[in-house]
Amino acid sequence: MGKKLIIVESPAKAKTIGKFLQNKFIIKASNGHIRDLPKRNFGVDPSDDFKAKYVVDPAKKKIIKELKLAAKEADSIYLASDHDREGEAIAWHLTEVLKKEIKDKDVHRIIFNEITKTAITEAVKNPGELDINKVNSQQARRILDRIVGYNVSPVLWKIVTKNLSAGRVQSVALRIICEREEVISKFEPVESWNVYAILFKDKLPEFKATLKKWKDKKPNFKTEVEAKVLLDTIK
Repeated sequence: MGKKLIIVESPAKAKTIGKFLQNKFIIKASNGHIRDLPKRNFGVDPSDDFKAKYVVDPAKKKIIKELKLAAKEADSIYLASDHDREGEAIAWHLTEVLKKEIKDKDVHRIIFNEITKTAITEAVKNPGELDINKVNSQQARRILDRIVGYNVSPVLWKIVTKNLSAGRVQSVALRIICEREEVISKFEPVESWNVYAILFKDKLPEFKATLKKWKDKKPNFKTEVEAKVLLDTIK
């Protein structure tokens, strides 16, 4: 029986899964993302269909070396990163970084929603494939974050103060908050009064009625005195 490699995100998860599967699999952890856009330059080429130029996280070089050695020894690889958009992207980045080591080997995508022996075993028995649509979704979000943040943040540093950040979501949310605050600050409260009546008959439940029309006109009481004048008239 050939060696099988399972790659998860968390070392703690790798340890637990290793107990469930005993020595039947090699279990390794990526410790989250292993690649990302570079920190010191844009990393996106708008002239080439917004192609992203990913770089390996320097802090993950030792982990990648271990993953490459494990992938080289294995006959098949199971990508078991988290079942979400980020997890799918991590799985895809692993296939890119380990491309040389896994080129002719079976590569599977497995997902599970609980860390139990039954769930892990079933996932291994019923592997799937990488969801490239979910990967593209994550990449689109990441690239948009970079485009907005990389271009707008320097403007904030120049106009407002340094160390401020702009983002695809946070900047829009901040604008909405500012616009609402402006509306609130300009709001001028207007006093108004209503006339109510508690109605009841025999043993029927009482209910509260609001005066909606008086002499074919909608009531508009701007003061308590105006409301009481009409109330006295009705009485």
